[in-house]
Amino acid sequence: MATRHLMASLVAAATLAGTSTFAFAATEITWWHAMGGELGAKLEGVANAYNASQSDYKIVPVYKGSYAETLTAAIAAFRAGQQPHIVQVFEVGTGTMMAAKGAVYPVYQLMKDAGEDFDPKAFLPSVVGYYTDTEGNMLSMPFNSSTPVMYYNKNVFTKAGLDPNTPPKTWEDVEAFSKKIMESGAAKCGFTTGWVSWVQTENFSAWHNQQIGTLENGFGGLKTELTFNNPLVAKHWGNLKTWQDAGIFQYGGKGGGNDAPPKFYSQECAMYMNSSASRAGVLANAKDFEVGISMLPHYADVKPQNSIIGGATLWVLQGKADAEYKGVADFFSYLSSPEVQAQWHQDTGYLPITQAAYELSKQQGFYEKNPGADVSIKQITLNAPTANSKGLRFGSYVQIRDIIDEEFQQVLSGAKTADVALNDLVKRGNALLREFEAANAN
Repeated sequence: MATRHLMASLVAAATLAGTSTFAFAATEITWWHAMGGELGAKLEGVANAYNASQSDYKIVPVYKGSYAETLTAAIAAFRAGQQPHIVQVFEVGTGTMMAAKGAVYPVYQLMKDAGEDFDPKAFLPSVVGYYTDTEGNMLSMPFNSSTPVMYYNKNVFTKAGLDPNTPPKTWEDVEAFSKKIMESGAAKCGFTTGWVSWVQTENFSAWHNQQIGTLENGFGGLKTELTFNNPLVAKHWGNLKTWQDAGIFQYGGKGGGNDAPPKFYSQECAMYMNSSASRAGVLANAKDFEVGISMLPHYADVKPQNSIIGGATLWVLQGKADAEYKGVADFFSYLSSPEVQAQWHQDTGYLPITQAAYELSKQQGFYEKNPGADVSIKQITLNAPTANSKGLRFGSYVQIRDIIDEEFQQVLSGAKTADVALNDLVKRGNALLREFEAANAN
């Protein structure tokens, strides 16, 4: 783990200092990733720290654009025989990677072949369950896992006569708080959100223990069908339309919702729902107010279950030399060590993927010094995942998310009711699932 690598680097340095023998070049391991900006810098920092900890291998991180672009590039590279060793793939690409027969070197097999100590039970169940096969074997290495939370402006709450330490727990509270905030003049709107697909549809469903698709949300096989067109999601989409018309909710845009963060940072909207990994960015941009962090709201007549993850894992691609795979396995052992994972979690807001990293963060006093930083962990582990709340695994889901955005925009524009839009979403999405099933039948 991290300590072992530190000792190895010190021994290597001492050896080099006392001899004039040739130094062998480190075996290079290419890592394609989708993290730009500050997160990209943090990722490169992890790679550089590993490289400095030993002299046998060198991780070479390469930024390949967005998650979708990185996945597309990796598939094309594999077909051309120019694939990297490791590729970062977002969670909704899991079905596509699993269907890529012959392209993937499963992590559980990699670690066994390399003789590395590897215990899947050390990882948070809500994280590892997303990336295992039906027999419980881990297929990829968890790296940057997140879950959505709610950020809120404590100063605005105070101005509106609300308790800044009592965020809304239910959607009914969100509506009532928003009205009070707007009537007081403390802010122009109640709330905004990133990722209508991930936050307000997929996680909304899991949080309310609502099925997303048949066959355990796709975990049970390719013949799954979407079930978004249910009364609860229809109620929520309809409410979002009503709240938008009243000014309570402001739409942040399709996909990740790039228009949402500025609405919160400028204090135009009092509440903002997005990834726990947004925490560092939110705190950096909230220059004139104090930020509170709370769990996602739920409807009052439903008991909250658990949220599901977003983010990505690291997949290993076939076609490289055994000696190089030894390096990949060694890097994965380093990456999952408590010290490395705790630091990554604390620096970025991503979940600590192992229980040991969570415990270490607690021992270091991180959560006491950073109130709200553990909300994501408490929320995703609130209850043991059910068949409805352990995640989703559908083919062509990148395109299905585009359909979710398109149909939601039809609701906001008034062109369709929530019921009609969700029925159309399911029909269009199921057509893509059937195409994916046909293409991966054998």
